[in-house]
Order: sequence, then C-alpha cells, then structure tokens
Amino acid sequence: MNELSPLAERLRPKNISEVAGQAHLVGEGKPLFESVKNKRLQSMILWGPPGVGKTTLAEILATSWGAHFVKLSAVLAGVKEVREVLSEAEGLHAMHLPVVLFVDEIHRFNKSQQDAFLHHLEKGIITLIGATTENPSFELNSALLSRMQVYVLNSLSTEDLQQLFAKTLTQFPGYSFNEEAQNALIQMADGDGRRLLNLIELMIESARAKDITALDFKFLEQFLPQQLRRFDKGGENFYDQISALHKSVRGSNPDAALYWLCRMLDGGVDIQYLSRRIVRMAWEDIGLADPRAIDLAVCAANTYERLGSPEGELALAEAVVYLAIAAKSNAAYEAYNAARAFVQKDQSRAVPLHLRNAPTKLMKNLGYGKEYRYAHDEAHHYAAGENYWPDGLRAQNFYTPTHQGLEQKIAEKMAFLRKLDEEAK
Repeated sequence: MNELSPLAERLRPKNISEVAGQAHLVGEGKPLFESVKNKRLQSMILWGPPGVGKTTLAEILATSWGAHFVKLSAVLAGVKEVREVLSEAEGLHAMHLPVVLFVDEIHRFNKSQQDAFLHHLEKGIITLIGATTENPSFELNSALLSRMQVYVLNSLSTEDLQQLFAKTLTQFPGYSFNEEAQNALIQMADGDGRRLLNLIELMIESARAKDITALDFKFLEQFLPQQLRRFDKGGENFYDQISALHKSVRGSNPDAALYWLCRMLDGGVDIQYLSRRIVRMAWEDIGLADPRAIDLAVCAANTYERLGSPEGELALAEAVVYLAIAAKSNAAYEAYNAARAFVQKDQSRAVPLHLRNAPTKLMKNLGYGKEYRYAHDEAHHYAAGENYWPDGLRAQNFYTPTHQGLEQKIAEKMAFLRKLDEEAK
C-alpha cells in the first residue's frame, strides 16, 4: 500500500483474527467468525460508534466469501450512483458472481432510497452490509431491517487500544512513548481505534520534525488540540447521555441531571433536540402531579429560541432542575398507553345515540342526542350515573392518579364523583 496513505488505512486488518476488540462477534465460535469460516453470505447491519471496525469487517467478510466488494457512502451517493451500483450487481449476478454492497452511514438514506435495495436483496442479487452509528430501530425501514441481521459493535476497551498502540509502534522503529503519554492518547481516543491511530501518527510526524524519538506527556501538550472529547451527535453515545439525563430527572436528582445536561452542552448537542426532550420529560414523568413543570419546560425551550447560546442555556438548566425536584407521576402517561393498547385490540364500536350531535332534523328524528344530560345543569356540574362508553362495553379504568402533588387532589375528586355515581345507581 502507498506509504502516503493514512496510517489507519495502512494498518487495516486483512483477516478476522487481526480485528481489534469485538470478541463477542469475531472470537472463535462467534457469529462473524463462523460466517468467515463457513463462507456463509448474510446481509447485516453493523451498528456502533465511529472507529470500531465496521468498514474493516465488511471488507474482510466480502473477501472471505469470495465476493465482489462495492462500497457506497450514503453521505455522498445519490440516486444515480445507487442505480449504477445495482445495475453492475445485476450483471455480476448473471455471471454467478456474488456481490457485497457495503453502504456506509446507511441511516443517511431516506425511506425511498432504502427501499431501492429491497428487490435486489430479496432476489439474492446483492448481499447488503450497512454501517451505522444510529439506532437501526429508529433510522432504518422495518422492511429492510427484517431482512438483515443486526450486530452491535462496541467502543474499543483500554486493553484493545493498548494492543493497537503496541502494534502501531512496530511501524515506527526508534520511536517510543512513555506510559503517561500512551495513557493520555488512549484516553483521548475514547474507544475510537481510528482516532488513536491518527493521534499517534500526528505525534510521530511532529516528533520527526523536531528530531525527537522519545515522546512524553509534555511533548503531547505542545501539539494536541485543546478539545479532544468525543461527542458523537448522531451515535449511540448521544442517546446514552440523553437517557442518563432523563433517568436523573425521573430519579429526582438535580445534581446528576445538571451534570448530564452540561456534558451534552459541552459536547455540542443539537439544543433544539435537547429542548424537545426536556419538554417530553415534563409530560412523561411529572405530568399532572405538577402541570407547572410542563409550562416551565415549554417556556425554557422558547427562551432558548429567543436568546440562543450561551444565554438561553440557563433557561434549560433551570427547567431541568425544576423537573428533577418536582413531584413525579406517570399515571396519565400509563393511562394513555393502556387506552391505546385497548383500542388497538378492541372491535370498532358505535357511538351511543345520546352522545351524538344532532345538527339536522333527520338526526333528531333518529334519536341522536336524545336523553343527553348537560352536566353543567346538574349538581356539582356532574351528571351522576351517566354512561359515556359504547353500548355493551364495560367501563374501563385507565387512569389512576397517584398521591403526588396535584394528583392527590385529582384522586380525591375522582373518589367523590365515583361516590355520586354509586348513589345515582
């Protein structure tokens, strides 16, 4: 390979045994090991953070299967490129040559672009391998996903990166890193093997320019950028941090909630998305126990829209603190889920005549709205004993308020109204 190629490309593994990490997939007896061993073609999604070997594994699999390897980037390819690749695959298939189509960042293709692969996938014209940093459940069409096996790749462990570091240094005889410098680079790589290789190459080139062969931490400080933290805005790391923020709010821990909020802000999160999630937290986990939380979350999102960063971030921080310390209830959220599930499995039922509107004479003659009781005309503004359910359907109980915050008052009112119903019977 050309010595001018990036180090990561020059050191790309050629067989399954050289792959760094991912022992749960490439270890002896594991799925991808067996696929290579048995030359078993299979379409798959390789899901994981950047720099963990998705492209490498695709190339190794294609080579081991004796297949023609075609690579597409969903970031760069359009309809024209996809059609050309599929046309080429049809020609090779006609000559009984297997084709592996590797689509990097496959989640970037829209629904119609993803659907374009279905016919060729079903007919066996291509074996499709997609790489993504996004959760496939959210980003890939169910029709496509159902035809592919999903394999999860993990960030490389410290041990994996140490082994990769040692292997890399064999490419640079005469150069060495002390333990502190090595540990610093491994930490900066943050589980990303490609990033580690790029950092090592950058340091070696800098040392060569200074005629230095023994590199220590002080040397690293002179050349490395100030900001090397990884915040993968479109990957699993992103969803993990959103999850941690949400769970900290739900768990009524304002300090932890602020920590995760600041981690995400520091990493360059899409704040509009973050604002939407904070509003969602208010509806899902605080709900009717403290409706002010919903207003405050929406107000914070609007404030950020007006002020932007960094001024608007304070509004989001205060909203997160309030949500964390507010009374919690997911009773309305659970009630909504229960009602939806019930409706989806139940039959379609007619609206009772007394609950129907009667805007025309014909409707009135048919009995629409007959014997409807106007609640405001009755004691307590409540039509005790009235039925609001379809005929033949027993009354369901979806919503059970908790004794948290305002819901305690709601529970007391509902108990009072049920008592009136019993008396009316």
